Parts: sequence; structure tokens; C-alpha cells
Amino acid sequence: MSEKPKLHYFNGRGRMETIRWLLAAAGVEFEECFLETKDDLTKLQKDGSLLFQQVPMVEIDGMKMVQSRAIGNYIAMKYNLYGKDLKERALIDMYVEAVIDLNELLMIHTFQPADKKEQHFATIVDKATNRYFPAYEKVLKDHGQDFLVGNQFSRADVQLLETLLMAEECKPDILAKFPLLQSFKARISNIPTIKKFLQPGSQRKPPLQEKDVPKVMKIFH
Repeated sequence: MSEKPKLHYFNGRGRMETIRWLLAAAGVEFEECFLETKDDLTKLQKDGSLLFQQVPMVEIDGMKMVQSRAIGNYIAMKYNLYGKDLKERALIDMYVEAVIDLNELLMIHTFQPADKKEQHFATIVDKATNRYFPAYEKVLKDHGQDFLVGNQFSRADVQLLETLLMAEECKPDILAKFPLLQSFKARISNIPTIKKFLQPGSQRKPPLQEKDVPKVMKIFH
């Protein structure tokens, strides 16, 4: 039996959270090795574990994979979350890349200086409600299926749900004008592996709190 994937990152969301979501969606158990100090990161850098000197790093199938998009692609391919053919994969990639753009905005909000937080929040809401959510609402309407691509669960569904929930943490009524996204959220949240991941006690991480930012910064800088 192959070993469980081992995830190397700090004990928070960041760029590892989507990888946790994808593994959980696939029903794959994984271990986590948390970086607590800069020395922990330096050790990985010095022992050759990090090809580009950066985390996230995932040990999987005998590899030490870095670069979050590459890791996500591998997990999606390995666990059949990447569509049935090249065209479906192209659509999944297109939807996922846009989700990542919004996810990045949400992810860095806590790190904004106090005098820029309000403007950054306004940018998040503007891009979510005027650029991204209308596009996904249209995709769901035009496609007419339970899922974003084809008629099966894919990484696009997983990553959109992750980001919808993050957006709601930022502004609880942000989906008010998007009924199809609300239905999508409820539907995908009820898939057994996802439902389990959303329960308390799972390896899903809570939002980063401002008080934790200095500790995270010390690991990486």
C-alpha cells in the first residue's frame, strides 16, 4: 500500500488549502508536517527537498512536488477530477485559473496594511460580484448540469466551492444575487467527501486571523 501524501506547509490555509480540498474531495487521507519556524523552512531548503526553495511541498508517489498548480494538476489527474477528454480539461483549466485569481485576492486580504484594507475589501467585492460570479452563474445556466463541466464532479467544482465559502467569510451576503451559485454551493457541499471535509475536526483550516500574521511572516521572511 502506498504511503499517504505528506503536506509540508504552515498550519494555515495559504497556497496549500486548495491541495487539501482536492485530496479531501478525492477521499484521500493525508498527513501534514507543519512549519513552525524559519528554521523548519531552512532545513527543507538545505536538504534539497524544495526545488525552487519554496513551499507548498507535497510528498506523493515518491516525488517531492512543489508549485501549487503542478501539485493540483497531478492530484486532479490521479484521482479523476480532470474531466473525460481534452476539451473538458481545457474548460476545467479555464474555470480553475479564474477561481485562483479570486482566491488569491481573498487569501492576501488579511496581510493588507490597515490603511489599505478597506480599499482591498472593495476590490474583492467588486471583482467577485461583477467579474467572476456572473461568469460562473452564466456557465451553470448555459450548461444546465449539476457540475461546471460535463456531467461529473471535477476540480473546478471543488475549487469554486472553496472560493465561494471564502468569499462568504469575507462578506456573508456576497452570493445574494446569484441563485445558481447558491444552489451549486449547497449541492457540492453535500457530496459525501466534501461534506466530511466541511465538518468540525477535519484538516480544513480556519481563516487566518490578524494576530497570526506576524508568526506566519517570521517563517517566510
